[in-house]
Amino acid sequence: MNFDLTPDQKLLESTVASFVKKESPVTRFRALREDSIGWSKSLWKTMAELGWIGLAFPESAGGLGGSFVDVAILLEQFGAGLLPEPYVASVLSAGTAILRAGSAEQHEAFLAPLLAGDTSLALAWAERGGRYDSTWVETTATKKGDDYVLQGEKIFVQNGHAADVIVVSARTAGAPGDSDGISLFVLPRETKGLCITPVKTMDGQRAATIKLDGAIVPGANRLGPEGAAAPVLDEIMDLCAAAACAEGLGVMRAAVAMTVDYLKTREQFGVKIGTFQALQHRAVDMFVRMELAKGTSILASIKISDPDPAARRFAVSAAKVELAICGRYVTQQAIQLHGGIGITDEHDIGLYFKRMHVLNALFGDEEHHLVRFAAQPAF
Repeated sequence: MNFDLTPDQKLLESTVASFVKKESPVTRFRALREDSIGWSKSLWKTMAELGWIGLAFPESAGGLGGSFVDVAILLEQFGAGLLPEPYVASVLSAGTAILRAGSAEQHEAFLAPLLAGDTSLALAWAERGGRYDSTWVETTATKKGDDYVLQGEKIFVQNGHAADVIVVSARTAGAPGDSDGISLFVLPRETKGLCITPVKTMDGQRAATIKLDGAIVPGANRLGPEGAAAPVLDEIMDLCAAAACAEGLGVMRAAVAMTVDYLKTREQFGVKIGTFQALQHRAVDMFVRMELAKGTSILASIKISDPDPAARRFAVSAAKVELAICGRYVTQQAIQLHGGIGITDEHDIGLYFKRMHVLNALFGDEEHHLVRFAAQPAF
């Protein structure tokens, strides 16, 4: 099988890499750590104009009809530059929820502004008792006339602090853990009874805790049939886990490059430390681990659209476990080989280390995916 990029994909890769290097260097991310939003709406608009937001959506929804491999190329470059714009949260998470479950009218109302770069979205699905189980929904949606009344709490909502529109999972029937009875609702930020509390994440980015205290949502803002959202959420969890693997590959690539450059310039005992064979071997081990993660990430990117959910889960969980093992090793070794400067906030390598730890936790950690991988049939 040929895994080489097509000429168009190579052009996309070089274009995104050049853009990130010029418009969003790591120094920009450092400055945005103190910003209340943590990303730039003007740059988000530029990304939309370049077609990157539309790349993930089919032409029928106003997008460009790109494959997930195309999207993974974007994400790898975003990871290498620590670009903080909420691509996964807005496009792959909440955007996919609206795409899969929404009607044509809802696509026009909520996806069109996103594709234009005028809005950003968030998907509120995680709850305190559920860990990585998207069916663990204690938030309730009670029918009241033509409306629904939402009551509950969502945690660690990516881009929830800044999103113009929030997609919320709520239970219209059943008990937490049941696949049936979960519905999705679209809430504009100004919805009464929607309380958003921003939180800082360990990598310097932002998320939110969202409380729903009797929030009234029109029935027209329900996505799809009542109680039938579980398969959509299951697909989104895998899609975003594969996205984390692609971004993590970019993080590893940047960490390896920074470490090798440091070994070539840092002197000790009158010579460059890169001449020490023991350190050369450790740098090679970092590269090998990165390549292992790359292989499983490519597989996940290909299998994410597989019509067989078992095949998709098998590939995604394999990639997520490999990301945890290899990503942790690469970034830890990067810190170690940088020595004392590596553990200071002033050096960029620490930013990559923290981002990798967040990516490993998002959409299922190593333990979660290892258990799920073991439960899947081999393909």
